[in-house]
Amino acid sequence: MDTVIGIIGGSGIYEIDGLEDAAWTTVETPWGAPSDAILTGTLDRVKMAFLPRHGRGHVHAPSTVPYRANIDALKRMGVTDVISVSACGSFREEMVPGDFVIVDQFIDRTIAREKSFFGTGCVAHVSVAHPTCPRLSKACLGAASAQGIKVHMGGTYLAMEGPQFSSLAESKMYRESWGCDVIGMTNMPEAKLAREAELCYASVAMITDYDSWHPHHGEVDVTQIIATLMGNADKARGMVARLPALLGKDRALCPHGCDRALEYAVLTAPEARDPAVVARLDAVAGRVLNG
Repeated sequence: MDTVIGIIGGSGIYEIDGLEDAAWTTVETPWGAPSDAILTGTLDRVKMAFLPRHGRGHVHAPSTVPYRANIDALKRMGVTDVISVSACGSFREEMVPGDFVIVDQFIDRTIAREKSFFGTGCVAHVSVAHPTCPRLSKACLGAASAQGIKVHMGGTYLAMEGPQFSSLAESKMYRESWGCDVIGMTNMPEAKLAREAELCYASVAMITDYDSWHPHHGEVDVTQIIATLMGNADKARGMVARLPALLGKDRALCPHGCDRALEYAVLTAPEARDPAVVARLDAVAGRVLNG
């Protein structure tokens, strides 16, 4: 199997540099249109697919990002490994604005989003006990370190609904009582859907601010966030450019089983499955439903 790296770019990241044979491709999915067309090409002989999460021009709010369509579209494009790059706030003094965090856990506090490809007519339950892929996360760590980025390996990401930032009481609770490390608005349900689609998923959180808990930094200042965001975006593009060399063109099965997450997850008996629902699942679950 060939490696196909999918990059989901967050705020400030609307393209990637250096792609050969670069072209924007429109993809249709049963879940509607994805956030934007997908930029495809090759880098160091490895196929790449880039999707701007908020769309070029930042037209989608966190709650209106078409998460199911985005993951389905990447799967249809043959993507094997998804790296999410997104802006976040920090709950840790040592995780300063400008640093990157390789996330390995999530607490999902979103309430207004469709969180599964499955449901009535075809029920499935996947494990997200370990929602990111250690192999892919390690590659992101190596790429970020080689780019000279200060990067922290491991951290819990609090996914909030937004679009408003946290109240001071919320920020203190997430930091002190819940033990979260960073906060953002977009990695859920994205990580859950990637697992359902049997895609390896890694999350790189780019710190822009200290949320509102920090006694010496005050409330979140959007102008400061944007300034840090632009610097982070430049660093992220450099990190992404190093990933093909680390992951390689030839891809073996994921040693952690991310690409076989549906092996025993579908509970609905074949004769009881709704054909219309099964048809919608052709890209994300075709391996197990049609095998």
